[in-house]
Amino acid sequence: MALLGELRSVDYMVPFDEDTPLQLIEEIKPDVLVKGGDYEVGSVVGADLVISCGGRVEIVPLLKEFSTTGIINAIDCLEK
Repeated sequence: MALLGELRSVDYMVPFDEDTPLQLIEEIKPDVLVKGGDYEVGSVVGADLVISCGGRVEIVPLLKEFSTTGIINAIDCLEK
């Protein structure tokens, strides 16, 4: 979260402890809900609510050369 919080394009982040972010989505009703390219809009938790409130769901294509796991491994290597 600290790294994401440093991005100028990120206005706000909220951690959650539930299995899905549905309760959070219901509370904040975001204008945009973003998921990775391994999802389809119909399988995104909360997509129907966001769309019904006038928002949109964006599916961002995955880039094979960039992954969360790869970034974590690179950081881990730097710390050793």
